[in-house]
Amino acid sequence: MNRLTPDPAGPNPDIIALEAADRAVAELRRGAAVVVVSEREGALVRAAETVDTWPLPTFDRPGLGPLRVVVTGRRAAILGLSDVGTAAVELFSDTELTPERIRPLIDPQADDHRVPPSGISATFAAPQSVAAAAIRLSKIARLLPAVVLAPITGDAQAWAKAQGRLVVPADALHSYDRLQADDLSPVSEARVPLADCEDARIVAFRPRDGGAEHLAILIGRPDPATPVLTRLHSECFTGDLLGSLRCDCGEQLRGAIQTIAKEGAGVLLYLAQEGRGIGLVNKLRAYGLQDQGFDTLDANELLGFDDDERVYLPAVRMLRALGFTRVRLLTNNPAKVGALARHGIEVTQRVPHVFPSNEHNWTYLQTKAKRSGHLL
Repeated sequence: MNRLTPDPAGPNPDIIALEAADRAVAELRRGAAVVVVSEREGALVRAAETVDTWPLPTFDRPGLGPLRVVVTGRRAAILGLSDVGTAAVELFSDTELTPERIRPLIDPQADDHRVPPSGISATFAAPQSVAAAAIRLSKIARLLPAVVLAPITGDAQAWAKAQGRLVVPADALHSYDRLQADDLSPVSEARVPLADCEDARIVAFRPRDGGAEHLAILIGRPDPATPVLTRLHSECFTGDLLGSLRCDCGEQLRGAIQTIAKEGAGVLLYLAQEGRGIGLVNKLRAYGLQDQGFDTLDANELLGFDDDERVYLPAVRMLRALGFTRVRLLTNNPAKVGALARHGIEVTQRVPHVFPSNEHNWTYLQTKAKRSGHLL
């Protein structure tokens, strides 16, 4: 069936879930509030970084419980309020949560990013809770992983309808990565001669919900019957396009194309997950923290992210759609080998992929080797 043809069997629940999540992302990014619901609870949620005025009229409505800020366990641990392993932590204040009180809780570039304001208490949120789903929503939206949240004391669906608020199921957010990868399909293909390889084609993949496209660069005519030389490359605007010296991404991209071309055939997957999955704006925030002396992993964690937020389900889906189930993986990152293997792609060989450092990225590369296990 054509992807644009309505399904006669009726709406696909997964597509409905993805649409709800994507609409919630759009609302969050423009500073609006949405209602996140589960079978047991519901809450009004807004991205914490968009709170710049006070009071918040949306949260001053009947049927709402006390306002709190929700951050990741990593961010709360930086503030000395929780353990790192907790997905989400709810922070309560003994005075009003004004923008001036919220900012030091969520932003490591505030005046004192390691010391919370006085009068703050913390409560762990369950992994599948509405609070944890709200954190996941903020990450999907590529915002700081922090929200302001007010629980709905009655019927959350009815409250949202009465207030004209978009509703998004917590399950749709918890399973967002899988839902997107499951419905990733090729939508366009063209021959694109490259400077280092004239015999190249680009196949664009798009999830059914219209999210970010991932690209497969096919060099030569790779044979699915044999292990295919493969590179998984996460997009890097600063390195790939601008030639930034802070990372080695540009060298890895161009070097991979040259290596595959010399081999005669292979595939490079260009994955839309900038900044180890935190997005370009947050990557620039992390750069600002690195300029203060933090390494790349610590900078991500200060912002509240894991050290690496990337997922490789889209890569698995793309390889299978192209007919490849066995690869020789061009990488220095053992995590990529493990990620493919866990999802049924056989990695028959890890092919080293190393480039000289420079004065600007030497510390970055050393951090990847010492703290992330990269084989440099």
